[in-house]
Amino acid sequence: MEPLLRMMSIRKRFPGVQALDDAGLEVLPGEIHALLGENGAGKSTLIKILAGAQQPDSGTIEFAGQNVVMLSPHDAQRRGIATIYQEFTLAPNMTIAENVFIGREPGTGFFVDWGKMAAETKAITQRLGLQMQPMAAVRNLSVAEQQMVEIARALSMKSRLIVMDEPTSALSLSEVDKLFRIARELKAQGLSIIFVTHRLEEVMEICDRYTVLRDGRLMGSGSISEITIDGIIRLMVGRQVKALFAHRDREIAGDVVLKVEGLNRRGNTQDQNATVLADVGFEVRAGEILGVAGLVGAGRTEMARALFGADAFDSGRIIIDGQEVHIRSPKDAIGHGIGLVPEDRKQQALFLALAVRVNLSMASHKRILRWGVFIDETAERTMVEEYRKKLNIRMASQDQLIANLSGGNQQKVTLARWLALRPKVLIVDEPTRGIDIVAKVEVHNLLFEMAQSGIAVVAISSELPEVLAISDRIITMREGRVTGQIKREDATEEILMSMMTLSVKPT
Repeated sequence: MEPLLRMMSIRKRFPGVQALDDAGLEVLPGEIHALLGENGAGKSTLIKILAGAQQPDSGTIEFAGQNVVMLSPHDAQRRGIATIYQEFTLAPNMTIAENVFIGREPGTGFFVDWGKMAAETKAITQRLGLQMQPMAAVRNLSVAEQQMVEIARALSMKSRLIVMDEPTSALSLSEVDKLFRIARELKAQGLSIIFVTHRLEEVMEICDRYTVLRDGRLMGSGSISEITIDGIIRLMVGRQVKALFAHRDREIAGDVVLKVEGLNRRGNTQDQNATVLADVGFEVRAGEILGVAGLVGAGRTEMARALFGADAFDSGRIIIDGQEVHIRSPKDAIGHGIGLVPEDRKQQALFLALAVRVNLSMASHKRILRWGVFIDETAERTMVEEYRKKLNIRMASQDQLIANLSGGNQQKVTLARWLALRPKVLIVDEPTRGIDIVAKVEVHNLLFEMAQSGIAVVAISSELPEVLAISDRIITMREGRVTGQIKREDATEEILMSMMTLSVKPT
């Protein structure tokens, strides 16, 4: 069978970085093809070249049997290639129909045929097996529903190839199942899909073939049925995954650093009477990693934000080193030795238009001030270099924009920011979301090292294997309540899932 897409000998260089070096990709008609590799392996650059957002320095692209040059995203779309990026490109204040046909609205002259646009949108969403009102505002949709709007837009362009970049990173298990069902239906209709993900178990479930990049080069491709997850990881990193993990057997004998009692909060933006947190209580010791598990909407992130002073709570006590503290803002939390790595690093943790150096040092300015007023740039650069080496942060220079780092290196900069501040308690919310297997292991090992140094770590994760891998003790949450706690050695995924879904009577 002749490939629908063939990219050959693609090269692309940015200042100080060879992003792609003889990279390639072949996608067959009617298949779901996994594009895999570490953060920084060149996946995003290859996708952007295919989508017409960037131009290669050299190489050729064949699509549907013809040599093509993608001069712009519009050019790629016109040829039947649609890309759904991890950060959606929807206009939230417009309707579903307007987003599906934006720039291509049916009608004559200056007039839009609203009836035709709504009818065609409805036909496309029904083709996807969805019940969505075409004139509903996008801002009121869930993340999963917004993703379906992006897919509907791709279908409205009569696309033959759809690129999905990390499509499941923000979805619940049921939403992932629905996405997979739709992907299989599109495949059955003859469409090809390039599926970019760090979740290798999903690759084994949904994909037909794979391509692995490493350091911008093609490392291998083939049928999913002929390779294992360990085999894919060896192609991605060049060694066995077991060799990457730190060995950890230790006793937790530290004193209780953080104790939370009766934390309550009612009301959110959708419902002022909703129970957000209800009598939440737990404690964590110095040198301990406390895992927090729960389904989407369980209240884990809300708890973290309340402890950090980012959101108010109605009642409850926060006790640090045996003394009750009053936290009304992140500044208060930092003053009492609490740090937070939020779940959305790009929106809530990083200043994407600023340099790596500024992002890493901004919480520690008191340590590097000269005469108590001016930042000592030499001291700042020395500190950044110290943590670059400690955390193996890969960057062209300290002055490189942090937006241009891979997700894993961005996360390490965020963690380094708190390491430099030396907190008593560090809360990490989804510490490895959207990063590759090697960066994930590096972050896990870094959390172990933080705990070993005496920091009390609270680690929130939606991935049960991750919770089991990093925690010394685990608490589970549901509907804003703590439903139980268990030692790591006594826990399994099945036990945790049972604890997470227990019915809890309101207090």
